[in-house]
Amino acid sequence: MRKLLVTGLRGFVGRHLKARLQMPTAGVWQLIEAQPHDLTDAATLDAWLAADCPDAVIHLAGQTFVPESFRDPARTLQVNLLGTLNLLQALKRRGFRGTFLYVSSGDVYGQVDQAHMPISEVLTPRPRNPYAVSKVSAELLCQQWSYAEPWRIMVARPFNHIGAGQSESFVISSMARQLVRVCHGLQPPRLEVGDIDVTRDFLDVRDVIEAYLLLLDKGGNGQVYNVCSGQERKVRDMIAEMARLAGVEVELVQDPARMRRAEQRRVVGSSDKLQRETGWKPGVHITDTLQSVLSDWAARESQ
Repeated sequence: MRKLLVTGLRGFVGRHLKARLQMPTAGVWQLIEAQPHDLTDAATLDAWLAADCPDAVIHLAGQTFVPESFRDPARTLQVNLLGTLNLLQALKRRGFRGTFLYVSSGDVYGQVDQAHMPISEVLTPRPRNPYAVSKVSAELLCQQWSYAEPWRIMVARPFNHIGAGQSESFVISSMARQLVRVCHGLQPPRLEVGDIDVTRDFLDVRDVIEAYLLLLDKGGNGQVYNVCSGQERKVRDMIAEMARLAGVEVELVQDPARMRRAEQRRVVGSSDKLQRETGWKPGVHITDTLQSVLSDWAARESQ
């Protein structure tokens, strides 16, 4: 068994990754038990690494909410950029010589012309919010370390990923919760929405995790990989499909508070590089994904 350290295990993706590694088909990875740590406090990282030096690291933790990055850009940079530096330095002090996967975001590409879609890794990032700036900065830091250290360091750029347990601050989860509340008679049959006539490249969180695990084994040092479905889906259509699955008819009402500035109208990515180098392919059908989100909210609302 090889030892795997994962930051951000309490987050949306982290919880799914932990569950995946506890399955009988977990493979070669043994998860190093999480300890209280703060990316902005190097001493807590040293304490976490004191007992075990990992063979690989997946760095998930960070400030991930775009509106929060506008409210407090300094904190976002401190956590996402300097926190990553603190982690790299702590690993070096511990004698780490393994594989490091930095989880960035497809949001780093910013405003992309239709002529450049599907978006591939050769496209130069043009970040349009402080969160994306922090992610690009940390990517460059990791790539610099890949040249200087005897490690294998890769960057994953996941696009929109969804699934059970996601915060309602994200659109699909928010709509699912509202639909469940309509089903239970807890709110009128109307959904408050933002701009839902945009398209996004949605991928099930379970497929995202499989991509990360394959990258640990097969990814190339210093390389960047898109993690995405390669399919463009309109948010309005996703809501309609969830309403069908929930068995309700609803009115959609636009809420100005849900509108996000610097909005990209269309998004679709290319995962050709990831598939070519690792053999990964998305395996969860979008209907199964949406049903899992609805079922999760049904369970949460019944508690």
